Amino acid sequence: MADSASSWTNPLRDPQDLRLPRIAGPCSVVIFGVTGDLAQRKLLPAIYDLANRGLLPASFGLTGFGRRDWSNEQFAEFVKAAVQRGARTTFKESTWEQLAAGIRFVRGEFDDPDAFKRLSDTVAELDRVRGTRGNHAFYMSVPPSAFPIVSRQLADSGLSKSQEGAWRRVIIEKPFGHDLQSAKELAETVSSVFDPESIFRIDHYLGKETVQNLLALRFANMLFEPIWNANYVDHVQITMAEDLGIGGRAGYYDGIGAARDVIQNHLLQLLALTAMEEPVSFSAHDLTLEKTKILSAVRIPKDLAAHTARGQYAAGWQGPEKVVGYLDERGIDKTSETETYAAVRLNIDTRRWAGVPFYLRTGKRLGKRVTEIAVVFKKAPHLPFESTATRELGKNAIVLRVQPDEGITLRFGSKVPGTAMEVRDVNMDFSYGRSFTEASPEAYERLILDVFLGEPSLFPTTEEVNLSWNILDPIEEFWATQGQPQPYRSGTWGPQQADDMMHNDGRAWRMP
Repeated sequence: MADSASSWTNPLRDPQDLRLPRIAGPCSVVIFGVTGDLAQRKLLPAIYDLANRGLLPASFGLTGFGRRDWSNEQFAEFVKAAVQRGARTTFKESTWEQLAAGIRFVRGEFDDPDAFKRLSDTVAELDRVRGTRGNHAFYMSVPPSAFPIVSRQLADSGLSKSQEGAWRRVIIEKPFGHDLQSAKELAETVSSVFDPESIFRIDHYLGKETVQNLLALRFANMLFEPIWNANYVDHVQITMAEDLGIGGRAGYYDGIGAARDVIQNHLLQLLALTAMEEPVSFSAHDLTLEKTKILSAVRIPKDLAAHTARGQYAAGWQGPEKVVGYLDERGIDKTSETETYAAVRLNIDTRRWAGVPFYLRTGKRLGKRVTEIAVVFKKAPHLPFESTATRELGKNAIVLRVQPDEGITLRFGSKVPGTAMEVRDVNMDFSYGRSFTEASPEAYERLILDVFLGEPSLFPTTEEVNLSWNILDPIEEFWATQGQPQPYRSGTWGPQQADDMMHNDGRAWRMP
């Protein structure tokens, strides 16, 4: 099925663009939750950007499903406004006119069979008028509680069943459940409607350029792979910090928390890619095999009180702005025990990583917005210098900056100019923005295109999701017995408990 999409050629494609060279075949996407924040900020602009780059066919169709009483034209104006606000590429009227011709809107509720009959008629009309050839993806940009009913309606209306020579696929946004049991139930629900190979779980971090470059850094360079192990690595820190609060997401976030929202998916996927062995190939099967081995080998520490931390942001200053604490955010229960900061130490029981701790942390209202993977190396066993010469020398590190300034920093010691022998840390820096003239595509561009192409390499499998919950569930169960998370002032780097966690191991968090 992927072959039919991959064989499509588009004369508008720039032959010099090697980063997104594959072009989707005739197809359409139906977005549930199309009026939501994610669709407006990410999905609709990404679809336009793909069209603008010549990576979608002229026959492409876009259908929104929602409760608004909109005509096709009114919905098209809504899409256009979202595109003009959020598109990465220049707005072109010619691209928009081509895209707009395939835009449709279906009004309805998730529990209304008649609405799904209208959706089925709309999809069939796109096949006739736009030539989408029966190839349709269904994007569930909705809360997990809506997955079962939408899945059932897609099955009952016949929308999930592909015709001969065509495909039907479903795209699921995180969270993939809230624990192992609910994740399994969700997987059973969706897999009862769609074939396993037709289910694509979106983890947008896996579409980011630097995350993919991690594999190139490790396996295309002899410089790094020989030292990527416990003989040389002291520890690894994986950080996803946000300077924003929860905004208008109180209904989603409260009761979920930082660990379920970020560690279970994004950070454990980054850990797996950082620690995995070299795959036989970069096919979806071989990549998944190596990631699964690592996730199976992850062990949580016995003393969770000493090696985990959780916090909740309090009022403070975010730059020049005075901000309220989590408990004073609109829609949050004053007694909420939901954490907005989470940090854990994990160990990996493999020969490569035995004795090397992996520290994962994430939080809201921290000092700055940054996501990075820092591989910190051991100190040299012998330094033939006076102690005063190396007093400002730290540990070597390779830091992959995932966002916002995508790139890689190598930290090492260098002599300070002058007559005295003094060694100090310096940075050697690679930045995507300075090294390449093309702007990196947004993660959602890459991932949505991969769905249309039937390319599953960058999508977590059911087994990976279950293994991730298997790691996090015991930590969540322990935290449930601990009462209120420790408060930390907005604009700082988290609660004191997180610093104590590192000090217990004789280490400290990096300051990004």
